[in-house]
Amino acid sequence: MYWTLELASKLEDAPWPATKEELIDFGIRSGAPLEVIENLQELEEEGEIYESIEDIWPDYPTKEDFFFNEDEY
Repeated sequence: MYWTLELASKLEDAPWPATKEELIDFGIRSGAPLEVIENLQELEEEGEIYESIEDIWPDYPTKEDFFFNEDEY
């Protein structure tokens, strides 16, 4: 399983919290790339509730990860 920012961004609008099956269904219905669906299918915990993309990909960058000063703009 591998995640990139582009692949993970396909799940930003997912109905969080969600189970593995719900995320796979969302990915299919939203037209996510096959790699996203394959990554979701590789999740090990059946029936586990995922609260956000960070539960699936802990390295998912957040706004705090970028050195962008919004006050300057």
